[in-house]
Amino acid sequence: MVPRSLSIENARFAVIRSMVYFQRPMTAPDFKDHFSARAATYAQFRPTYPPALLRWLAESAPARTRAWDCATGNGQAAVALAEHMAEVVATDASAQQVAAAAPHPRVRYRVEPAEASSLDPASVDLITVAQALHWFDHARFAAEVHRVARPGALVAAWCYALAYVTPEVDRVMEHLYVDLVGPYWPPERLILERGYADVPFPFEPVEVPAFAMEAEWSLGALEGYLRSWSASTRYEADHGKDPVAQVHGLLAEVWGAPDTLRTVRWPLAMRAGRVRT
Repeated sequence: MVPRSLSIENARFAVIRSMVYFQRPMTAPDFKDHFSARAATYAQFRPTYPPALLRWLAESAPARTRAWDCATGNGQAAVALAEHMAEVVATDASAQQVAAAAPHPRVRYRVEPAEASSLDPASVDLITVAQALHWFDHARFAAEVHRVARPGALVAAWCYALAYVTPEVDRVMEHLYVDLVGPYWPPERLILERGYADVPFPFEPVEVPAFAMEAEWSLGALEGYLRSWSASTRYEADHGKDPVAQVHGLLAEVWGAPDTLRTVRWPLAMRAGRVRT
């Protein structure tokens, strides 16, 4: 599965960005923190993953004893997984993100990178990475997965790019994404845009059903989500003004009444595999 095809504008953006992307390694050992500055906003306005996805993950694991949610962020996937697993260890290298994460009696949060966890060897049935694999040192992460996974454990990494609302709203979002904050996306964004197709994934492939996130949002909720983008944060820090405010008039014109609820949809791209140790 891959996200929706890039529009002409996004394709132009991807070509420009790839000139930077392919001049540097795909992975880097240092932790790149693009989200701590707006951890609370990120936690409030990120869409939730579909229940069918979490059920499928738990049912596909060899057991439901322990899951490891890597780069958990606000704990969204970890808390949802806890409804199906006896224990979820949720790790993130950002202390601010973990501080803003939702508590759950079966979720144990730890501040540590995905490439070097404190998990015991052969102790995990399910490893998940939601919207974060593009930040990892992929070789070191794969080695850590093989260290902590029980035989036959499932590892799954998924991501999403731009959302669908209506063609008119989508065009405004693409204008924000490409023309305003485009230069502020880190090079790793291209890995995500390609649905992780280029990421080394040394696990036995598992076929994945089609999944998508959906939310019923007002205009204010959509704009909160757009502000949670790391590129929006970096643009504002550089220019001293909110990029979302610059497209508010355009969004309002095509949205209608601000309290009108519209369906926002994000197709998910996923890589999944078995760990054979």
